Amino acid sequence: MNRKYFKLLLFVLILVSYSCKNEQNQQQKILQVPVVKVIQHDVPIYSEYVGTMYGKKDIPIRARVEGFLESINFKEGSMVKKGQLLYTIDPRSLESATNAQKSKVAEAETQLAKARADLERIKPLAATNAVSKSELDAAQAAYDAAIAGLKAAKANLNSSNIDLSYTQVKSPIDGVIGKTNARVGEFVGRSPNPVILNTVSETDSVRVKFYVTEAQYIKLAKQYIKNHNDSVNVNSEKATVQLKLADGELYEHEGKIDFIDRNIDETTGSIMVQATFPNPEGLLRPGLYSKVSVKTGTIKDAIIIPQRCLMELQGQMSVFVVNDSNKVVSTSVKVDYKSGDLAAVSEGLKPGDKVVIDALQKVRNGMTVQPVDTVFQSKIYPQIKFK
Repeated sequence: MNRKYFKLLLFVLILVSYSCKNEQNQQQKILQVPVVKVIQHDVPIYSEYVGTMYGKKDIPIRARVEGFLESINFKEGSMVKKGQLLYTIDPRSLESATNAQKSKVAEAETQLAKARADLERIKPLAATNAVSKSELDAAQAAYDAAIAGLKAAKANLNSSNIDLSYTQVKSPIDGVIGKTNARVGEFVGRSPNPVILNTVSETDSVRVKFYVTEAQYIKLAKQYIKNHNDSVNVNSEKATVQLKLADGELYEHEGKIDFIDRNIDETTGSIMVQATFPNPEGLLRPGLYSKVSVKTGTIKDAIIIPQRCLMELQGQMSVFVVNDSNKVVSTSVKVDYKSGDLAAVSEGLKPGDKVVIDALQKVRNGMTVQPVDTVFQSKIYPQIKFK
């Protein structure tokens, strides 16, 4: 009896084990895997360069006279208007100098009045030979000197008034003002004391400066001439560029190359290029680092996939393709070009192939899966959509 029970128990265990294996195999077969279909589409080719951002205008606010800072009349980082009072510098020494110049003007006016009276008195006497011609000449010379003296005194007074006006530092433009370099009570206007008090930037558009090597410049210029059948003209509307921000997103407004430096820098072997981008939302600020993408051509009818489908092992690129039997096949591919979140493939894939995306760690070669068609829209090229 014991042997019969033992055989029965063994048979039950075998059945349970076989059932579990069947259940595991069934689970593997029904594993759902997101896939995208390979498509054929024109893909623009961009070259990327790291750039630094500046305002449309970046105007340094200088202390043009020496003195102690009396007040700061703005909020740091705020918008200011042209002509708005920003700083005041102690005006007392300049007011004293101005008052002294006013006194000199009054003295010069008195001297002019006396010289005019003397000349008017001597002229009729000289006409009747009651006084000598030399006396008339002396009176005329004194009058002319008094006129010149008054002009000089008024010029000095005007110069003093200008210096006095510099004690009220006003914004030269509408824009965003930065952090102040001096505080109330500090002596300003003489190095090493603060001379540049602040900077105001006009940011309705921004300038991005970037550098390209000599070889890169020649390549870009040749490609531009080939694509547009035109000379390298930075004023052309064709010379547009894109901006990729630090978060990896593409800036929604295109820019325009508006300046290429005259010469190659001999010390660095590079040339400076400047592009201007509109900034209607005020998102961009001076000092930001970004990548400037310059279009250099287009790959026609490229076989493309999302970069998230790619795997790399020892320099060899591959993808997981789900075939007609719903089996996963590891497939080597040749990637010709990567742009943004897309990759152009020249070997290994054809349009319509189903490629695994975002589940690369869950599948393996030869595994049977249930493919789930997934929509993928490129963030860099919104016109390209996988579905």
